[in-house]
Amino acid sequence: MLVSISNPAISTLSFAGVFLAILILFTRPFKITQWFPPYLTTELKGLAILMIVFSHIGYFLVNDSHFLYPLTIMAGVGVNLFLFLSGYGLTASQLAKKLSRWQFYKRRLAKLYVPFWLMIFIYLILDYFILHITRTPLYAGQAILGIFTHADLYHDINSPLWYLTFILGYYLIYPWVFSRKRPWLSALVLYLAGYLLIRWNPAGLANVIYLYKVHILAFPLGVLAAGFITKFKNADIMEKWSRGWSAVPYYLIIAGFLYLFVYSNIHSDIGVPIMEQVMSTVAMLSLVGVFMMKKISFRLFYWFGLYSYEIYLFHWPLMYRYDFIYKYLKPDREWIGVLLYLLVFLIIGWAMSRLSAWILKQLWRKKGRFAE
Repeated sequence: MLVSISNPAISTLSFAGVFLAILILFTRPFKITQWFPPYLTTELKGLAILMIVFSHIGYFLVNDSHFLYPLTIMAGVGVNLFLFLSGYGLTASQLAKKLSRWQFYKRRLAKLYVPFWLMIFIYLILDYFILHITRTPLYAGQAILGIFTHADLYHDINSPLWYLTFILGYYLIYPWVFSRKRPWLSALVLYLAGYLLIRWNPAGLANVIYLYKVHILAFPLGVLAAGFITKFKNADIMEKWSRGWSAVPYYLIIAGFLYLFVYSNIHSDIGVPIMEQVMSTVAMLSLVGVFMMKKISFRLFYWFGLYSYEIYLFHWPLMYRYDFIYKYLKPDREWIGVLLYLLVFLIIGWAMSRLSAWILKQLWRKKGRFAE
């Protein structure tokens, strides 16, 4: 059942005010020493998961889409950020220390599947014993394998998991096409693989192919960006450039990125795959540009980024099917529910991350084997 919002404008302003205050409270100075360090990529992951969560709440959990607007219109940008950062992270890691194909699969697929299996078994059990929802053996088997060919928010066990199947495809072919000498060629091959899949348009993916269409560019772009950015060892020149009179063009560039970000989100052309992909990609790259140049750190984004994958895995069924917050709130307090859920997400994400790390350690008996 959808949550009723009695006054979306007031609730949105209340949430935005408190969230912004918390964000500012945990903001710290940040010195630019690298072009794209892990700290920034983690911040961006945190922002990406917040974009997705806000969109799911504003458009699919409540009965008035004005709630949380305009924070709700950037889910596509959030998904692109996840894909871009995945491509970037894999490539930067491979360029630093090349893994064999077998090592790659053991390391990457284990980190992908262990938290996923924790989530999927928990929801299969809860759905059966609490909600009396019975999944067919075929559906349950495909779900355990990570194969999701539908994205029905209200009937699937966890509709956002179409993303897992999508990125799993990239993970499976990545070690076979990766080239340390020519990362750009790897990016091109990965994009062509996605393009050919869309052109083929298999019947089994009919319900998710549109989502694939608007996101096939982000992962290859991350691979391409890593091949370029990792050639530059530090960003001290940008730190010096941002001081004194020379800071004027520095801040003009940041303003330009912000303008592109706002413009591309307003003119996102949702429903037109090519234009939606282009605008979403422009918004994503603009945001990456801002974060690479900024001189402050957003600790709140960083905390969400640490557990972004775990939060993505469990957030929607928890809010929709097992809501334990909104149903106890009085009218006009819906915004408090968002804040409480965000806190719950951090706690569960932390616990799930620790449990996954423990399981991996027990499986491989070597501390740090799966560390980034």
